[in-house]
Amino acid sequence: MEKKTAEKLYEACYMKVYSYVMTLAKDKHAAEEITQETFFKAMTTQQTFRGESECFSWLCAIAKNAFIDLTRKQSKIEGEPDESLADTGTNIEQSITDQETSFRIHMLLHSMEEPYREVFELRVFGELSFSQIGAIFQKTESWARVTYHRARLKLKERMDKNEI
Repeated sequence: MEKKTAEKLYEACYMKVYSYVMTLAKDKHAAEEITQETFFKAMTTQQTFRGESECFSWLCAIAKNAFIDLTRKQSKIEGEPDESLADTGTNIEQSITDQETSFRIHMLLHSMEEPYREVFELRVFGELSFSQIGAIFQKTESWARVTYHRARLKLKERMDKNEI
């Protein structure tokens, strides 16, 4: 890939790819690493963009594969990393309640079947448009809208069932 083309691609898509990876990794450092690896692979490998989809979709496919590779590596090395609570000066009881509620919602979301979970995460956490989500899945914008709507209904139903 030519240097100027690579620079333009990087400038145009970095934040979009980073946002997408954040929905997958849910960790700033891992998302930064995966995003950098994505652009490195896109610019250095023999694979070239064939023009069958948007550049962003192509980069998201590379990013998703990089995330899967990293997840596999981490699962072989160790279990989950230690988490620490930051002292924000807020009411600890409220903070615990909010964290528990958030955790319970994420558990419900995690148990949701694909593609509903990923479409919901891309829309809510990744702040992607329906057309971008459709492009990632190689589907239409309407498919992304319907799938997101169904995911919201499923999540709401599960939240009501679990009294969250």
